[in-house]
Amino acid sequence: MNPDRRLTRYSRYSGGPDPLAPPIDLREALEHIGEDVMAGASPRRALSELLRRGMKDLKGTDRLAAEANRKRRELLRDHNLDGTLADVKRLLDEAVLAERKELARALDDDARFSELQLGALPSSPAKAVQELSGYDWRSAEAREKYQQIKDLLGAEMLGQRFEGMKEALENATDADRAAVKQMLDDLNELLDKHARGEDTDDDFDDFMAKHGQHFPENPANIDELLDSLAKRAAAAQRFRNSLSAQQRAELDALAQQAFGSPELIDALNRLDSHLQAARPGEDWTGEQQFSGNDPLGMSEATGVMADIGELEELAEQLSQGYAGASMDDVDLDLLARQLGDEAAVDARALAELERSLMDQGFLDRGSDGNWRLSPKAMRQLGKAALRDVAERLSARHGERNTRRAGAAGELTGATRAWEFGDTEPWNVTRSLTNAVLRRAGTGENGPLRLTVDDVEVSETETRTQAAVALLVDTSFSMVMEDRWVPMKRTALALNHLISTRFRSDELQVIAFGRQARTLSTAELTGLEAAYEQGTNLHHALLLAARHLRRHPNAAPVVLIVTDGEPTAHLEDFGDGAEAFFGYPPHPRTIGLTVRAFDEVARLGAQITIFRLGDDPGLARFIDQIARRVGGRVIDPDLDGLGAAVVGDYLTSRRRR
Repeated sequence: MNPDRRLTRYSRYSGGPDPLAPPIDLREALEHIGEDVMAGASPRRALSELLRRGMKDLKGTDRLAAEANRKRRELLRDHNLDGTLADVKRLLDEAVLAERKELARALDDDARFSELQLGALPSSPAKAVQELSGYDWRSAEAREKYQQIKDLLGAEMLGQRFEGMKEALENATDADRAAVKQMLDDLNELLDKHARGEDTDDDFDDFMAKHGQHFPENPANIDELLDSLAKRAAAAQRFRNSLSAQQRAELDALAQQAFGSPELIDALNRLDSHLQAARPGEDWTGEQQFSGNDPLGMSEATGVMADIGELEELAEQLSQGYAGASMDDVDLDLLARQLGDEAAVDARALAELERSLMDQGFLDRGSDGNWRLSPKAMRQLGKAALRDVAERLSARHGERNTRRAGAAGELTGATRAWEFGDTEPWNVTRSLTNAVLRRAGTGENGPLRLTVDDVEVSETETRTQAAVALLVDTSFSMVMEDRWVPMKRTALALNHLISTRFRSDELQVIAFGRQARTLSTAELTGLEAAYEQGTNLHHALLLAARHLRRHPNAAPVVLIVTDGEPTAHLEDFGDGAEAFFGYPPHPRTIGLTVRAFDEVARLGAQITIFRLGDDPGLARFIDQIARRVGGRVIDPDLDGLGAAVVGDYLTSRRRR
C-alpha cells in the first residue's frame, strides 16, 4: 500500500452544533406564535408554548424534560442500595469459610474454641465484623478477606465524597491510605480557615499543589472547590436518607471499621459539617425510593444520587414554570452530560430562537409593560397569511390573482424577482444587471445570457383608489365554532395585501359583537374572546358608512364576515346610545340593520357577505339583503375564508 495514500472516513458530526445546519427559521416560529396569539394567548405565553412544543426537527422543552424524567425513573427502577452490604456479607462469608477450613485441619483446643466463636457470630454483618476485629486469624486467605472488608468500607466512604476515589484506592498500600488521611486533614484545616475568613489564595494554591490529583474537577478557587464537594456530599447524604432504618444502622456500624481506624469517620464527619455550613442551599434532606434488582455500592449510589439530582434540576429548568424563566437558565453542560449532545444542541437552538425573536424586534413591550407583537411581526404574519391565501387562489383558479392585481397600472418604482404567474412588465435594467453580476468573476466569455433567476419585474399599482371596510363578527358563536382564528388570519391577509400592493386603498377593520368598534390588525390579532351574546351588524354598518364618507373619491367596498343573524342594535334611550340585545331577533333590530344596509348601498358600495355556518335565519336574512342592495353572498368553508375574501376584493378591483 502506498504510504502516502490516506483513507478518508465519513461519519456523523458529533462536535456540538452542526456548523452546516440551517439557521433557525424565525418565520415558522412567528407563525406558530401568531396562531396562539390569535387564539387568545398573550405573546409571551405564545412564545413559552412554542418553546415547550418545539418545531419540526427541534425538540421542545417538554420532550427534553420528559427524557430527563424518563432517565430518572429508570435509575430508580433498575437499582437498589444494598450493594455495599452485599459485598461486605460476601467477603465475610468467604473469610469465615476459609478460616473454618483452616481450623478443621488443626487438632488443638484453641481451634475448637475458635470454631465455637465463629459459629456464634451474629447474623448482622456489621456486628459480626465488629466482633471479629480482635480475632486472631489462622488462615492467610481469611485474614486478607477481612482486610478487604475494611479497605472496601474505607474506599466506599471516601468514594462518596470524592469522585473517582474508590477506584484510586483499589489495591492501596498503607502509604496510599496515609496520604488520603493527610489530604483530609489538610482539607479540613483549609476549610476551618475559610470559615473564619483567614484563608488566602496561596493557601488554596498550596493545597491543590499537594493534593490536586484527588480533584479531577480542577477547581480554580476555594468556592469552586466547595461547590463540587458540597454537591457530592449532599448526594451522599440523600443516599443515607434513602436507606431503610436497618440498612442505615448496619452501614453506620460498619463505617467504624473503615481502614481499621475510626479517625477516617471523624475526618469525614468534620468535612460534612464544613460543607453543610458553607452550602446550606444544597439538598441535604431529600431521599429517593429505589425498587430495582441491581445493587449499588455506596460510592456508586452516591453517583446515581448526584445524577438523579441533576436530572431533577434539569426538569425544573426545562419546565420554565417560575417567574422570569428563560432558556438561558438551562445548564447546557449539565444537559449534555445527562441527555447527550443532541439534547444540548436542541436546548441551545431554543435559547437562540428566544433571543432572536427578542433581539430582532418581533416582540416588544407596550407602554403598559405587557409584551405584544411588534409591527415587524405583524407584517410577517400578514405576509404568511397572504401566502396561504395565494396558494389557495392559485390552486382554485390556476393563476396567482395577487400577482395580476396591479397589471397595466402605474409603476410604483419598486421591483421584485419574477415568479410564475406574473404579468407585470420586466425591468430590463435590473434584469441585465443581475446577469452581469452573476457572470462576474466566472471567466465566462461570449454573449450575455439571461436566466430565470435574473429576471425582475416592475411593481405596478392600479389607478383607482378604494375605501374598503372589512366587518368581522366577534360574537360568542365565532369562538365556539372555531371560526375565531380563520377570521383573524383573513383580516391579516387582506391588510397585508392592501398595505404592500395597493397602498392607495384605505382599509378599515370593524369588529362587531354586542357592540362594534374599529381595530388595527394588531389589536384584532390580540383580541381576546368576549363571551357575550349579540351580533350588532347595525352598529358595524354605521361605522362602515362613516369610513366610506371620509373617502368620497374612492370606490366603496364593504366585506362582511358573519355566522349569525343580527341580534343587537344601537338604541338611544335618552342618555346616549346603548346596545339592545334580543333573541330571536327583535323586529326593530332587523329594521335598523336593513336601514343601515340601505345607507351603505346609497353610497355606491359593493357589498359582499361571507356566510359562515348553516344558520337558516342568517341565510334567509342575507339572501334578502343581497337582493335588496345588489350585493353578493359567498358561503366559504373555514379553510377557504381568506381566499374567498381576498379573491372577492381582487375581483372588485378588476371591475373598477
